[in-house]
Amino acid sequence: MSTATLPQIVSYGHELDMSEDKFGILRDSSDAADDVAELHRRFAEDGYLYMKGYLERDRVLEARAAITDRLAAAGALDPAYPKMDAVAKPDAGYIFKPEITNGCEPVQNLLYSGRLTDFYRKFYGEEIRHYDYTWLRAIGPGKGTNPHCDLPYMGRGTHKHMTCWMPYGDISFELGGLMVLEGSHKRMDLLQNYVYRDVDGYCENKPKEVEKAKSGGWSFTGTLSHNPPAVRNKFGGRWLTTEFEAGDFLTFGMFLVHASLDNRTENRLRISSDSRYQRASEPIDERWVGVNPPAHGPNGKRGLIC
Repeated sequence: MSTATLPQIVSYGHELDMSEDKFGILRDSSDAADDVAELHRRFAEDGYLYMKGYLERDRVLEARAAITDRLAAAGALDPAYPKMDAVAKPDAGYIFKPEITNGCEPVQNLLYSGRLTDFYRKFYGEEIRHYDYTWLRAIGPGKGTNPHCDLPYMGRGTHKHMTCWMPYGDISFELGGLMVLEGSHKRMDLLQNYVYRDVDGYCENKPKEVEKAKSGGWSFTGTLSHNPPAVRNKFGGRWLTTEFEAGDFLTFGMFLVHASLDNRTENRLRISSDSRYQRASEPIDERWVGVNPPAHGPNGKRGLIC
Protein backbone atom coordinates (compact mmCIF):
# COMPACT_ATOMS: atom_id res chain seq x y z
CA MET A 1 0.00 0.00 0.00
CA SER A 2 1.46 3.37 -1.00
CA THR A 3 1.58 5.94 1.77
CA ALA A 4 0.40 8.50 -0.78
CA THR A 5 -3.10 7.00 -0.56
CA LEU A 6 -3.27 7.19 3.25
CA PRO A 7 -4.74 10.00 5.35
CA GLN A 8 -2.43 12.18 7.39
CA ILE A 9 -1.49 10.22 10.52
CA VAL A 10 -1.30 12.09 13.83
CA SER A 11 0.28 10.76 17.03
CA TYR A 12 0.46 12.62 20.32
CA GLY A 13 -0.52 15.82 18.58
CA HIS A 14 2.19 15.55 15.92
CA GLU A 15 1.64 14.95 12.21
CA LEU A 16 3.90 12.13 11.05
CA ASP A 17 6.03 12.39 7.93
CA MET A 18 4.16 10.17 5.47
CA SER A 19 7.14 9.64 3.14
CA GLU A 20 7.59 5.98 2.26
CA ASP A 21 10.97 5.85 4.02
CA LYS A 22 9.45 7.17 7.25
CA PHE A 23 6.01 5.57 7.43
CA GLY A 24 4.56 2.22 6.41
CA ILE A 25 2.06 -0.58 7.02
CA LEU A 26 2.59 -3.48 9.44
CA ARG A 27 3.64 -6.79 7.93
CA ASP A 28 0.83 -9.35 8.24
CA SER A 29 2.27 -12.62 9.57
CA SER A 30 -0.95 -14.63 9.57
CA ASP A 31 0.37 -16.45 6.49
CA ALA A 32 3.05 -17.99 8.75
CA ALA A 33 0.71 -18.90 11.61
CA ASP A 34 1.64 -22.60 11.42
CA ASP A 35 5.34 -22.08 10.69
CA VAL A 36 6.96 -21.46 14.07
CA ALA A 37 10.47 -21.14 12.62
CA GLU A 38 9.27 -18.40 10.28
CA LEU A 39 7.44 -16.65 13.10
CA HIS A 40 10.67 -16.67 15.12
CA ARG A 41 12.59 -15.29 12.13
CA ARG A 42 10.11 -12.47 11.59
CA PHE A 43 9.94 -11.66 15.29
CA ALA A 44 13.73 -11.38 15.46
CA GLU A 45 13.78 -9.22 12.33
CA ASP A 46 10.74 -7.03 12.94
CA GLY A 47 10.36 -7.07 16.71
CA TYR A 48 6.62 -7.77 16.34
CA LEU A 49 4.09 -10.14 14.80
CA TYR A 50 0.82 -8.80 13.39
CA MET A 51 -1.66 -11.66 13.18
CA LYS A 52 -4.52 -10.46 11.04
CA GLY A 53 -7.80 -12.33 11.50
CA TYR A 54 -6.16 -14.98 13.69
CA LEU A 55 -8.92 -14.96 16.31
CA GLU A 56 -12.64 -15.59 15.90
CA ARG A 57 -14.28 -12.27 15.19
CA ASP A 58 -17.49 -13.27 16.99
CA ARG A 59 -15.59 -14.04 20.20
CA VAL A 60 -13.85 -10.66 20.10
CA LEU A 61 -17.16 -8.87 19.54
CA GLU A 62 -18.70 -10.86 22.40
CA ALA A 63 -15.90 -9.53 24.61
CA ARG A 64 -16.52 -6.03 23.28
CA ALA A 65 -20.19 -6.28 24.23
CA ALA A 66 -19.25 -7.29 27.78
CA ILE A 67 -16.79 -4.39 28.02
CA THR A 68 -19.23 -1.78 26.68
CA ASP A 69 -21.91 -3.04 29.07
CA ARG A 70 -19.50 -2.39 31.94
CA LEU A 71 -18.39 0.97 30.56
CA ALA A 72 -22.03 2.00 30.33
CA ALA A 73 -22.62 0.89 33.93
CA ALA A 74 -19.59 2.99 34.95
CA GLY A 75 -21.16 6.05 33.30
CA ALA A 76 -18.53 6.37 30.55
CA LEU A 77 -20.89 6.03 27.54
CA ASP A 78 -23.47 8.37 26.03
CA PRO A 79 -26.83 6.63 26.67
CA ALA A 80 -28.28 8.15 23.48
CA TYR A 81 -26.34 5.61 21.39
CA PRO A 82 -26.17 1.79 21.33
CA LYS A 83 -23.61 0.56 23.86
CA MET A 84 -21.75 -1.46 21.21
CA ASP A 85 -20.96 1.79 19.35
CA ALA A 86 -18.88 2.92 22.37
CA VAL A 87 -19.84 6.56 21.99
CA ALA A 88 -18.25 8.45 24.83
CA LYS A 89 -19.77 11.05 27.04
CA PRO A 90 -18.32 14.49 26.24
CA ASP A 91 -14.72 14.97 27.40
CA ALA A 92 -14.30 11.28 28.19
CA GLY A 93 -10.56 11.48 27.50
CA TYR A 94 -8.32 8.58 28.51
CA ILE A 95 -10.25 5.86 30.34
CA PHE A 96 -8.00 3.27 31.97
CA LYS A 97 -10.15 0.63 33.68
CA PRO A 98 -8.31 -2.65 34.24
CA GLU A 99 -10.91 -3.60 36.85
CA ILE A 100 -13.52 -3.97 34.09
CA THR A 101 -11.84 -7.21 33.01
CA ASN A 102 -12.00 -8.75 36.49
CA GLY A 103 -14.52 -11.57 36.40
CA CYS A 104 -15.49 -10.66 32.84
CA GLU A 105 -15.73 -14.14 31.39
CA PRO A 106 -15.77 -13.29 27.65
CA VAL A 107 -12.58 -11.20 28.03
CA GLN A 108 -10.84 -13.69 30.30
CA ASN A 109 -11.65 -16.59 27.97
CA LEU A 110 -10.50 -14.67 24.90
CA LEU A 111 -7.18 -13.59 26.38
CA TYR A 112 -6.23 -16.48 28.65
CA SER A 113 -7.46 -19.65 26.97
CA GLY A 114 -8.03 -21.16 23.55
CA ARG A 115 -6.46 -19.94 20.35
CA LEU A 116 -4.49 -17.03 21.80
CA THR A 117 -2.71 -18.97 24.55
CA ASP A 118 -2.16 -21.81 22.09
CA PHE A 119 -0.30 -19.29 19.90
CA TYR A 120 2.09 -18.31 22.69
CA ARG A 121 2.56 -21.91 23.83
CA LYS A 122 3.52 -22.84 20.29
CA PHE A 123 5.76 -19.80 19.86
CA TYR A 124 7.66 -20.41 23.12
CA GLY A 125 7.75 -24.17 22.62
CA GLU A 126 6.80 -24.88 26.22
CA GLU A 127 4.18 -24.16 28.86
CA ILE A 128 3.39 -20.50 29.37
CA ARG A 129 2.22 -18.19 32.11
CA HIS A 130 0.34 -14.94 31.71
CA TYR A 131 0.11 -11.88 33.94
CA ASP A 132 -3.06 -11.81 36.06
CA TYR A 133 -3.44 -8.08 35.41
CA THR A 134 -5.09 -6.90 32.19
CA TRP A 135 -4.52 -3.37 30.93
CA LEU A 136 -7.87 -2.25 29.47
CA ARG A 137 -8.05 1.13 27.77
CA ALA A 138 -10.90 3.08 26.22
CA ILE A 139 -9.36 6.10 24.52
CA GLY A 140 -11.64 9.02 23.78
CA PRO A 141 -11.06 11.76 21.19
CA GLY A 142 -7.67 13.39 21.63
CA LYS A 143 -4.11 12.29 22.17
CA GLY A 144 -3.15 8.63 22.35
CA THR A 145 -0.09 7.12 24.03
CA ASN A 146 3.37 8.59 23.60
CA PRO A 147 6.46 6.58 22.50
CA HIS A 148 7.83 4.10 25.02
CA CYS A 149 9.03 0.54 25.55
CA ASP A 150 7.26 -1.83 27.95
CA LEU A 151 10.24 -3.07 29.96
CA PRO A 152 10.45 -0.10 32.38
CA TYR A 153 6.94 -1.03 33.57
CA MET A 154 7.46 -4.78 33.94
CA GLY A 155 11.13 -5.69 34.03
CA ARG A 156 11.58 -7.46 37.37
CA GLY A 157 11.17 -10.96 35.96
CA THR A 158 12.17 -12.31 32.58
CA HIS A 159 12.89 -9.83 29.80
CA LYS A 160 11.63 -12.27 27.17
CA HIS A 161 7.93 -11.86 27.81
CA MET A 162 5.60 -10.48 25.15
CA THR A 163 2.78 -7.98 24.99
CA CYS A 164 -0.44 -8.75 23.15
CA TRP A 165 -2.30 -5.65 21.98
CA MET A 166 -5.92 -6.57 21.28
CA PRO A 167 -8.43 -4.30 19.49
CA TYR A 168 -12.04 -4.92 20.56
CA GLY A 169 -13.63 -3.93 17.27
CA ASP A 170 -12.58 -2.40 13.98
CA ILE A 171 -10.11 0.47 14.35
CA SER A 172 -9.67 2.88 11.46
CA PHE A 173 -6.79 5.30 11.05
CA GLU A 174 -9.15 7.98 12.35
CA LEU A 175 -10.02 6.02 15.51
CA GLY A 176 -6.32 5.40 15.97
CA GLY A 177 -4.65 2.07 16.70
CA LEU A 178 -1.17 1.10 17.83
CA MET A 179 1.99 1.87 15.87
CA VAL A 180 5.51 0.47 16.24
CA LEU A 181 8.87 1.88 15.25
CA GLU A 182 10.55 -0.40 12.75
CA GLY A 183 13.86 -1.88 13.91
CA SER A 184 13.86 0.04 17.19
CA HIS A 185 14.33 -3.16 19.23
CA LYS A 186 17.80 -3.46 17.71
CA ARG A 187 18.91 0.04 18.73
CA MET A 188 20.35 -0.79 22.13
CA ASP A 189 22.88 1.98 21.60
CA LEU A 190 19.94 4.37 22.06
CA LEU A 191 17.86 2.31 24.50
CA GLN A 192 20.52 1.18 26.98
CA ASN A 193 20.21 4.12 29.39
CA TYR A 194 16.41 4.18 29.18
CA VAL A 195 14.94 0.72 28.89
CA TYR A 196 16.38 -0.92 32.02
CA ARG A 197 15.07 1.75 34.40
CA ASP A 198 12.18 0.75 36.67
CA VAL A 199 9.28 3.19 36.93
CA ASP A 200 8.59 1.92 40.45
CA GLY A 201 12.15 2.35 41.63
CA TYR A 202 12.95 5.37 43.77
CA CYS A 203 15.88 6.82 45.67
CA GLU A 204 15.52 6.28 49.42
CA ASN A 205 17.98 9.13 50.05
CA LYS A 206 15.89 11.66 48.08
CA PRO A 207 12.93 12.86 50.16
CA LYS A 208 10.86 14.06 47.20
CA GLU A 209 11.08 10.64 45.54
CA VAL A 210 10.17 8.93 48.81
CA GLU A 211 7.03 11.06 49.12
CA LYS A 212 5.99 10.26 45.55
CA ALA A 213 6.51 6.53 46.13
CA LYS A 214 4.36 6.56 49.28
CA SER A 215 1.37 7.72 47.24
CA GLY A 216 2.10 5.40 44.31
CA GLY A 217 3.65 8.15 42.19
CA TRP A 218 6.61 7.96 39.82
CA SER A 219 9.85 9.89 39.67
CA PHE A 220 10.47 8.30 36.25
CA THR A 221 7.36 7.88 34.09
CA GLY A 222 8.79 5.43 31.54
CA THR A 223 8.10 7.81 28.68
CA LEU A 224 10.74 7.86 25.95
CA SER A 225 9.49 11.04 24.27
CA HIS A 226 6.44 13.21 23.65
CA ASN A 227 7.42 13.69 20.01
CA PRO A 228 6.98 10.65 17.70
CA PRO A 229 8.54 12.33 14.61
CA ALA A 230 11.65 13.23 16.62
CA VAL A 231 11.96 9.65 17.89
CA ARG A 232 11.83 8.34 14.33
CA ASN A 233 14.45 10.86 13.21
CA LYS A 234 16.75 9.66 16.00
CA PHE A 235 16.19 5.90 15.66
CA GLY A 236 15.65 5.64 11.91
CA GLY A 237 13.20 3.13 10.44
CA ARG A 238 9.52 3.82 9.84
CA TRP A 239 6.49 4.19 12.03
CA LEU A 240 4.26 1.23 11.13
CA THR A 241 0.54 0.79 11.71
CA THR A 242 -2.60 -0.36 9.90
CA GLU A 243 -6.37 -0.32 10.14
CA PHE A 244 -7.24 -3.13 12.55
CA GLU A 245 -10.28 -5.40 12.61
CA ALA A 246 -11.87 -7.49 15.35
CA GLY A 247 -9.97 -10.79 15.27
CA ASP A 248 -6.53 -9.21 14.77
CA PHE A 249 -3.83 -8.96 17.39
CA LEU A 250 -0.37 -7.43 17.49
CA THR A 251 2.34 -8.93 19.68
CA PHE A 252 5.83 -7.61 20.41
CA GLY A 253 8.71 -7.76 22.85
CA MET A 254 9.86 -5.51 25.64
CA PHE A 255 12.42 -3.53 23.63
CA LEU A 256 10.25 -2.37 20.72
CA VAL A 257 9.40 1.33 20.72
CA HIS A 258 5.68 1.86 20.17
CA ALA A 259 2.98 4.48 20.58
CA SER A 260 -0.57 5.03 19.36
CA LEU A 261 -2.34 7.22 16.87
CA ASP A 262 -4.55 9.97 18.18
CA ASN A 263 -8.29 9.39 18.25
CA ARG A 264 -9.59 11.91 15.72
CA THR A 265 -13.22 10.85 15.79
CA GLU A 266 -15.88 13.13 17.18
CA ASN A 267 -17.09 10.98 20.06
CA ARG A 268 -16.07 7.32 19.81
CA LEU A 269 -13.92 5.33 22.22
CA ARG A 270 -11.09 3.15 20.93
CA ILE A 271 -11.23 0.02 23.10
CA SER A 272 -8.17 -2.21 23.43
CA SER A 273 -6.27 -4.26 25.98
CA ASP A 274 -2.69 -5.23 26.71
CA SER A 275 -2.00 -8.68 28.14
CA ARG A 276 1.37 -10.31 28.77
CA TYR A 277 2.71 -13.85 28.26
CA GLN A 278 5.97 -15.60 29.06
CA ARG A 279 7.56 -18.99 29.54
CA ALA A 280 6.32 -20.58 32.77
CA SER A 281 9.91 -21.65 33.50
CA GLU A 282 11.19 -18.06 33.73
CA PRO A 283 10.88 -15.59 36.63
CA ILE A 284 7.81 -13.35 36.67
CA ASP A 285 7.38 -9.74 37.81
CA GLU A 286 5.59 -9.90 41.17
CA ARG A 287 3.70 -6.64 40.53
CA TRP A 288 1.39 -8.31 38.00
CA VAL A 289 0.39 -11.64 39.53
CA GLY A 290 -2.06 -12.75 42.18
CA VAL A 291 -5.70 -12.10 42.98
CA ASN A 292 -5.07 -8.40 43.57
CA PRO A 293 -1.69 -7.53 41.99
CA PRO A 294 0.16 -4.61 43.60
CA ALA A 295 0.71 -3.09 40.13
CA HIS A 296 2.26 0.40 40.29
CA GLY A 297 0.79 1.19 43.70
CA PRO A 298 2.76 1.80 46.92
CA ASN A 299 3.30 -1.94 47.46
CA GLY A 300 4.96 -2.21 44.07
CA LYS A 301 7.67 0.34 44.84
CA ARG A 302 11.32 -0.60 45.32
CA GLY A 303 13.73 1.68 47.11
CA LEU A 304 17.46 1.99 46.48
CA ILE A 305 20.32 4.26 47.42
CA CYS A 306 21.20 6.55 44.52
